[in-house]
Amino acid sequence: MSGLGLGREAQEAAAAALERRRQRELQRQSRIFNARLRTIGVDKDALDAQVKDRKIQEAAEKHEMKNWYTSNEIKQNDKIMCMLEERQKYDIRNINKAFSDFQKNFQKPETRREFDLSDPQALKKDRPARLSDSDPRCTVSGLQKFMGEDLNYSLRMKFQKEQLREWSLQQQRDWKNALADKKFLDDLHDKNRIELDRKTMEQQQTEEETRRAVCAVTKEFNRSQAAELAERKKREKHQKMKDDMDEISSLLQGDLLSENPEQAISSFGRHRVITDRWKGMNQDQLMAIRSSQQQQVLEKLRLKEEEHRRDAEWDRRSIQAARAQLILGRHQQRQSRERCRALDSINAELSQEQKSKNIYLKEEEYSNVPTSQYFAQFNTTSR
Repeated sequence: MSGLGLGREAQEAAAAALERRRQRELQRQSRIFNARLRTIGVDKDALDAQVKDRKIQEAAEKHEMKNWYTSNEIKQNDKIMCMLEERQKYDIRNINKAFSDFQKNFQKPETRREFDLSDPQALKKDRPARLSDSDPRCTVSGLQKFMGEDLNYSLRMKFQKEQLREWSLQQQRDWKNALADKKFLDDLHDKNRIELDRKTMEQQQTEEETRRAVCAVTKEFNRSQAAELAERKKREKHQKMKDDMDEISSLLQGDLLSENPEQAISSFGRHRVITDRWKGMNQDQLMAIRSSQQQQVLEKLRLKEEEHRRDAEWDRRSIQAARAQLILGRHQQRQSRERCRALDSINAELSQEQKSKNIYLKEEEYSNVPTSQYFAQFNTTSR
């Protein structure tokens, strides 16, 4: 009996708690839906009341837990808690169902302001990309019309196929005529080639007989020439041996082997010599050559000094030109910086004009006034 009493008390406490929540919800709705009493921000009084109720509930639960110390009471309380949880789940399920039904009936997707961006039937409702070949919407940048994609494609393809068939028949006729002409020319060429071969054979036979006669005459002439050549070589060999002996005797008795200095003097003057007979220079000639070389060395030093002076002058002029180029470059950089500053000021003015234009377009041109249907979806619940 004590267990039944406790169960009844728990049910009454749960019913009282549920009734308190309902009353709080009604008070919240009356406070929130009333435009005169509703305030912007957090309702501190309501929060304080909720905190106070929560503390009272926690103290009551703690007191009840101290009293429920027997196992039978704990089991009974567990059953009651399970029943309450099931009832809470059932209530939550009903609330979710009501929320889903409300969304299905009063918050349909097609009533949204941005529904046209995600409408699955948008392509079916929209106009075709091209209504005719002369549609003004089909611009070059639109990429809606290309060569060969006109609307009279079937008629044009039929005409092109007929034209292609006529061209093919004409090509076949031309091909047959060309084959007939080629066959005629080939026959004529064969006849001419046979006649030319016959004449060529006759000419080759005549040339062969002439060549045999010429070979016989040539062979006889070569035989006589060979005999004369052998005799001439014999006479030349004998004459060469005689000349060699005379030359050897002349060299042995000449000035070359005897090293006579007078033999090197040229017939054009004593200052000139014959190189193949010259045996060397004397001391006077060597001293004259050394003096000339010393003068050449001094002349070369003088030329190097003049070259150094010219190089120094060119370096000075190059430095002056580089300095003038540097000054000119700095002047051009200053002018470029001034131009950049002027361009920056112009760009800043253009940017300010663009910002003003965007603000005007956003606030004046593209403003959207909400309708009454937009406001009807609010204030349907307190949450």
